[in-house]
Amino acid sequence: MWHTIGQDRIIKLFQDSIKRRAMAHAYLLVGPPHVGKMRLALDTAKALNCTGAEQPCDQCSACQRIEQGKHTDVMVIDKYTGRDPKDRKKATEIGISSIRELLQRSASFPPYEGKHKVYIIDDADVMSVEASNCLLKTLEEPPPNVLIILLTAEESLLLPTVVSRCQRMELKPVTLGEIESRLAGMNNLSPERIKLLARLSGGCLGWALLAAGNDAYVKERESRLTEFIPLITSNWDARLSYAQQIASDRSGAEQVIKLWLLWCRDVMLIKYNCEDEITNLDHKDDLKNWANMLTVLEIKDFMDNLNKALVNLTYNANLHLLFEVLMLDMPRKEKRAEYMMHSAGLNQ
Repeated sequence: MWHTIGQDRIIKLFQDSIKRRAMAHAYLLVGPPHVGKMRLALDTAKALNCTGAEQPCDQCSACQRIEQGKHTDVMVIDKYTGRDPKDRKKATEIGISSIRELLQRSASFPPYEGKHKVYIIDDADVMSVEASNCLLKTLEEPPPNVLIILLTAEESLLLPTVVSRCQRMELKPVTLGEIESRLAGMNNLSPERIKLLARLSGGCLGWALLAAGNDAYVKERESRLTEFIPLITSNWDARLSYAQQIASDRSGAEQVIKLWLLWCRDVMLIKYNCEDEITNLDHKDDLKNWANMLTVLEIKDFMDNLNKALVNLTYNANLHLLFEVLMLDMPRKEKRAEYMMHSAGLNQ
């Protein structure tokens, strides 16, 4: 059975192609982190090598060995492949040696224990230029019974020549109902928790499952929101001091800005009386406070600035300066009680 959830269209296409023996030699699976790209790639590898009556059966030796990462004809390549465990933190790209030694040369030999060789390149966007050009040689002259699957959340970072030689498949976010249904099968999750995790996942089932089993994901979010929410009434000194403490790496900075964008989206939804659609369900009162203090234009302007900051991140902007500017751009209101008294006085 296919374990991939929420991608029925792509599964149907793969099933038909496998049945007709008309699979392309390379696929590019595009989608946000944890949306199910790796799960789909492994399910496809199983279906191609399964010896059961219904592919994939999950019962035969091939399916089980692929699931366990022990099948000699199915290989996952990422930036950590071939590196000493002590150097994993230093890994930033997939080098040419990984592609040349583990894929290019190996692909020239026939399958050893299965029917097809399947190479899955995770985070293909971090391939070096040399590695990408090396991969091109195999993509241009693919050996028989070899399938290459590239996974990426940042398609724009791939070489256009690599993209053009793959059949592109875009994975859509999984629906809230499907995620809630899957989480409902887990123990010790309250209905409120299930609903919150489903909303926070952004349609990425993998994230929801990880967060359900590890409180650290939600605790980190809560810590960031606890620091961010009071900034609306903080003075400039407090804001600029906070800007110096935010994540110093670009990945962390991107997560922080996206969290703020999601918060502002919720504030805007409340402004338009659509609170049933908000994501941060556990902070409804805080969202309403922000909505009462801000105008639609103020929220929109700040969201525009946040989106510009995300773009600037891709151009290696100085992180401390970027967040200082955002702190200056964020609307500033008086303390909540003072603001309500002021508003009441104006309305008399």
